[in-house]
Amino acid sequence: MRVVDTSAWIEWLIASPTGKALKKYFPPQSELIVPTIVQLELAKWITREMGEDQADQMIAYSQHCFVVPLDTRIALLAAELGAKHKLATADSIVYATALSHEADLLTCDAHFEGLDGIKLIKK
Repeated sequence: MRVVDTSAWIEWLIASPTGKALKKYFPPQSELIVPTIVQLELAKWITREMGEDQADQMIAYSQHCFVVPLDTRIALLAAELGAKHKLATADSIVYATALSHEADLLTCDAHFEGLDGIKLIKK
């Protein structure tokens, strides 16, 4: 199972050079965990950059994956990870979701470098 961070989704969606490198690491929907915070970030970014119809299509796609809402267990783990690794709130939630589901995290964000379970594709 794999969680894909918002940064990786965006690079993949815009087909940047980084996005093209990420493509081979994107799992099939049946193996893709999508935290609800990633749905929020994607909906916000895609609506702003590409339009509401594209955002709706992306959310529809993500709903065929394993969507994980933020619950108390993940929130508390995120708080711990955020403090320990100096991660922003959304990043700590995404990372906590991956760890709590024994999944790795595909990302382009360098601030995850060196953490356990990270597949980092640098920009």
